[in-house]
Amino acid sequence: MHFGAAMFFTDYSMAAGDLGRALEQRGFESLWAPEHSHIPVSRASSFPNGGDLPKQYYDVMDPFVTLTAAAAATQTLKVGTGVCLVQQRDPIQTAKLVASIDQVSAGRFLFGVGSGWNAEEMADHGTAFKSRHKVARERIEAMKVIWTESKAEYHGEFVDFDPMMAWPKPVQKPYPPVIVGGAFPYGARRAIRYGDGWVPHASRPEYGDVSDFLPQFRKMATEAGRDPASLPVTMFRVVEELDRLRHYRDIGIARVVITLPSAGANEVMPIIDRWAEKMQRMG
Repeated sequence: MHFGAAMFFTDYSMAAGDLGRALEQRGFESLWAPEHSHIPVSRASSFPNGGDLPKQYYDVMDPFVTLTAAAAATQTLKVGTGVCLVQQRDPIQTAKLVASIDQVSAGRFLFGVGSGWNAEEMADHGTAFKSRHKVARERIEAMKVIWTESKAEYHGEFVDFDPMMAWPKPVQKPYPPVIVGGAFPYGARRAIRYGDGWVPHASRPEYGDVSDFLPQFRKMATEAGRDPASLPVTMFRVVEELDRLRHYRDIGIARVVITLPSAGANEVMPIIDRWAEKMQRMG
């Protein structure tokens, strides 16, 4: 089981390059960056984790910029979007971004994607909340065509373009793994339909531990004609409990990702040092 770390990078947080180097030196496998383009002042969407929306959601930098800085500062650390809100991004431009960062990182990019929860944010990008899942799916399908074909063409309800040429192509073949975020069961179904992995949160207010759903997820994959081994599970927001981490490892979770505060090195470094010690204890 691999260990990763996620941070909302801001102008007051530890720099992505510095954090990437520190994680790589301590044996972490990956660094993840979420995104929000903006937060509308007037919004009705409730924060999925409950309570007020944390300040870093308003302040977060673009993930492709910060992850490129982290990739340039490291040699083996994987860098991933956790998650990219594809329903708010142009698919042709995003396909080029993904291919470019995969080239810059020499094939170390993980494309975590999601459909989002903030209806007002995506409305500002022209995406209706009720259509967000289909918009995201079509944009991901279109990007796969762009990454794999010299003359790409896609015709859908929300994405439509005639034959076109776009480079670079990704280093990873056929493309970087598309790891689909979302809660059980709907996010799991989307991961099975068009993803190369599933990334849920370890817990949500509506359920206890998402690992309880893992047998159902694997059964769903098999019934859909997918090999469960081709859909590794990356679990976000895990807690510092060795017994639970060992449980995740034993039931086949491929990767766990810890959440770091948007803070300076003096606050972040002790946290990753504690986690590095737990990683060593797990072997």
